[in-house]
Amino acid sequence: MTALKRLESQRGLGVHEGTIDQVRRALEAAGILFIESRQGRGVMFLHETSGTETRQGRIRRVRSST
Repeated sequence: MTALKRLESQRGLGVHEGTIDQVRRALEAAGILFIESRQGRGVMFLHETSGTETRQGRIRRVRSST
């Protein structure tokens, strides 16, 4: 099973902290900002990407693992 599949797993499979950090840094370099507040966790796209329906500043909620 690849590291990304393990990260996405609903079964709580273990992933090395270094792998998690590499994925986070790659996503941040691509313009994704991870956000957290009392209302939940999510991501914000910092700039519009070509070929998608994402608009600048749009926030999508992601399912929390807790």
